[in-house]
Amino acid sequence: MQTVYGQLTYCSNIHPGENWGDHFKQLQANIPAVKRAISPDKPFGIGLRLSNTASLELAREENLRAFQRWLKEHDCYVFTMNGFPYGGFHDVVVKDQVHAPDWTSADRVAYTIRLSRLLSTLLPYGMEGGISTSPLSYKYWCNRCEEEKNSVTESATLNLLLVVEHLVRIKRSGGPLIHIDIEPEPDGLLENTAEFLDWYLHRLMPVGIIFLQDKFRVDESTAAQMIRDHIQLCYDVCHFALVYEQPAKVLDQMAAYGIKIGKVQLSAALKADMPTETDKRKVVLDAFRQFMEPVYLHQVIARTDTGSLIHYPDLPQAFEDQDNPHVREWRSHFHVPVFLERYEVLESTQSDIREVLKLQQQQPFTNHLEVETYTWEVLPPALKLEMSESISRELQWVKQVLEL
Repeated sequence: MQTVYGQLTYCSNIHPGENWGDHFKQLQANIPAVKRAISPDKPFGIGLRLSNTASLELAREENLRAFQRWLKEHDCYVFTMNGFPYGGFHDVVVKDQVHAPDWTSADRVAYTIRLSRLLSTLLPYGMEGGISTSPLSYKYWCNRCEEEKNSVTESATLNLLLVVEHLVRIKRSGGPLIHIDIEPEPDGLLENTAEFLDWYLHRLMPVGIIFLQDKFRVDESTAAQMIRDHIQLCYDVCHFALVYEQPAKVLDQMAAYGIKIGKVQLSAALKADMPTETDKRKVVLDAFRQFMEPVYLHQVIARTDTGSLIHYPDLPQAFEDQDNPHVREWRSHFHVPVFLERYEVLESTQSDIREVLKLQQQQPFTNHLEVETYTWEVLPPALKLEMSESISRELQWVKQVLEL
């Protein structure tokens, strides 16, 4: 849905279905009801998530044409894609495999290029598109030594530039501007502003300028602009809240270096102050236990009494250190509905979403706003509504905050 503050949608990774036929059935079952509730009189934009298998199937001409007809019949369009999860994302154990294959793999390159071709076909004329993707790799896969980390970063960067080359060729041939939106997350190879900027400015830019100058025979300034246009930041509000970063500061730093925000994913994490009293701490820990499930990673970042941060790869590891007397707060990576401010003794990081939307109101910094609560199937029963109703409620909440 196009608004004065950008296009607003939700990510279809909430829907199960790893092949195109199953996922399309979910879109057919849910999109019309969401559109009636959110955008009855205007076109409704879709944030499309395709697994690798689904992308191969949708690339078949008969499937793509059928989808285009359905979009037209229902007054919908696609403007952004989620290209982070490559494989199964529902009804399987995902955990750290959400990063596989990482950006050192030719499979990740081929998949992302395929998504860009599909998006360039589906995008309405004159509209730019974005594809969010993983933060290069998973940190625990390459943490044996600094040399290994540097090797992974170099390989991932060169592979990303192969995609940039493809996107530049699409644009130069009269196609749309499509950007790859890097999505930092806890324990990703890029997990915070400092790591993202260090990579973007000191790894991507120097290598990318040389690479693009060689491919397109352009000057340094033009090559640098190609990178800024085609490699942007996916600001996942949940992820940045988990690492205790303030939205205004993040956005100021990106603006200072001319790095664009390709997409904001509107999502909320769980948090709670950690009492020092044993009985009160137990109540908080028991509340977090309700969210310990076997499908997704639920990284925990704890803030200590000195302000330092302790990283735990998942909730079970955090519970192993649950009696740490220095810990004052837990934040856990569990996407809960954005309209949820509190659940029992736990809070959400909803205030960060409000702050991001306030900044977007004051001076729009992105054109793509996407609600991303993909954990619907593993939410505690008390938090579940019927799926299309839940999606609509989240989008209505965002509209109310934006005063649309």
